[in-house]
Amino acid sequence: MSGDLFRALILRAGEGVTRISFESLADADLPPGDVLVAVEYSSLNYKDGLAVTGKGKIVRQYPMVPGVDFAGRVLGSSSPDYHPGDLVIGTGWGLGEAHWGATPNGRAYRRNGSCRSPGARHASGHGPGNRRPHGHARRDGPGGGRRGTGDRQPCAGDRRQRGLGSVAVAVLGRLGHRVFAVTGRPENAEYLRALGAAEILDRAKMDPPARPLEAQRWAGAVDAVGGTTLARVLSETRYGGAVAACGLAGGAELHTTVMPFILRGVSLIGINSVSCPAGRRRWAWERLAQDLSVEALESITRDARLEDVPALAEEIVAGRVRGRVVVAVGPVTG
Repeated sequence: MSGDLFRALILRAGEGVTRISFESLADADLPPGDVLVAVEYSSLNYKDGLAVTGKGKIVRQYPMVPGVDFAGRVLGSSSPDYHPGDLVIGTGWGLGEAHWGATPNGRAYRRNGSCRSPGARHASGHGPGNRRPHGHARRDGPGGGRRGTGDRQPCAGDRRQRGLGSVAVAVLGRLGHRVFAVTGRPENAEYLRALGAAEILDRAKMDPPARPLEAQRWAGAVDAVGGTTLARVLSETRYGGAVAACGLAGGAELHTTVMPFILRGVSLIGINSVSCPAGRRRWAWERLAQDLSVEALESITRDARLEDVPALAEEIVAGRVRGRVVVAVGPVTG
């Protein structure tokens, strides 16, 4: 193990506040683990923003190094699955919550949840969830005929247009779907169209409470908002459609009825990437490599330094960050 010092962003509990500091650490300061990784990149997720600002109950124990995902290179390993020199990613499994995360300038111990990755910068911040293949609504199902020039109409909503919503628009557009992107920021319209959105919907039109069943509009949806928006999306989803729920920016409560499920056969699919099994993660990463272009990733990516994290955490919680923030936290290697 190296005796070199590296910098880390450390969170400590204060009197009703979270105290932030940058400190020099050595490998001996790291918590126990079976794989030592030289972290090259992390990203700033909404959950990271809540942890760093102390505005959400994310951190389970202090002191804590935040950062729920990372990409880097293995330095040492006692695990038969990883070897020095391997490029790896780590997502979920309590990183930045119960176990030290990925905003040190140099090192992190893996406890579990990592897998090999072909590209550090592009891999960081785009973690897979427990997504499975799912059939879309038929083109000419009840009340769901062709609309405009396309026959598949997913709705992708992200209240703050962070990385998840942007990636959903880019992937669905590339797969040939007619994508309706939901945003509350009109200035993002051209950005979303460039990613693949065919139409832009004002978030205000999705917020009002819906009737148990509304006119059928969507073959499927990716929802990161929850609350009344998710209830409306479910009531508007076409026969046999599917809705992936992966966020609660608009609220954790869901006031709906069984009508979309028993009368239209709509599926509500919960997404949780934190504890997703390794095999399914690999499948999801392979699909992302196939269905998400490097050009699209570049267009939604904002680069940052480790020192920028405290200020950016305030921005992302306030809804002022668009796309994905990738944080360069260590030396970039081949």
